[in-house]
Amino acid sequence: MTLSRFSIIVYLVWGTLVAAALISLFYGRWSLAFVSLATLALSVLPAVIARWYHIHIPWAFLAGTVLFIFGSLFLGEAFDFYERYWWWDVVLHTASAIGFGLVGFVFVFYLFQGDRYAAPAWAMAFIAFCFAVTIGVLWEIFEFSMDQIFGLNMQKSGLVDTMWDLIVDNFGASIGAFAGFLYLKGQERGGLTSIIDEFVRRNRGFFRRLDERIERHLEKRRK
Repeated sequence: MTLSRFSIIVYLVWGTLVAAALISLFYGRWSLAFVSLATLALSVLPAVIARWYHIHIPWAFLAGTVLFIFGSLFLGEAFDFYERYWWWDVVLHTASAIGFGLVGFVFVFYLFQGDRYAAPAWAMAFIAFCFAVTIGVLWEIFEFSMDQIFGLNMQKSGLVDTMWDLIVDNFGASIGAFAGFLYLKGQERGGLTSIIDEFVRRNRGFFRRLDERIERHLEKRRK
């Protein structure tokens, strides 16, 4: 089987985490070993869940998810990237919001079984946007709870950090939702829309009401 560049990225990250865990255990750096193994487990989890439920995740999306978890936990927490680089948190929040925007759109599209005419394209995109922003809000509530209950400092500068996170979440969610809007309009232009297109093609059984135009489009892509 020929490996794509995205699958290579996934395996490289997993290999790096395994190596980091083994080296940390050898030198007795227990906290780094724990973070390495926890990051590895969380990054493998989406692939495991997808296999359980017979869902085919595009390598590009899986690579993005793995890199996000790697950057957030391993680099962000173990190597203190959040403190070293002020933009690190902004990049991760934007990336996660885009990802949740895509997930939200696919979920809405799944609920309508692929019927693009069940609701206006803008309405589906708006629901996807709301889904992504809601996830961002829940995460901020989680950070606030951890700080209040356990005395942590997940919110960094408090209200300012929270508000910037929410602003960035809205920006990223807009990008992900807009990609879904373009897909419904038949304007696949690579990038994020290609991820949606690949997911739909590889999970055709979840989208049984695809209209004939999309069917013809998918058939051409298979040839």
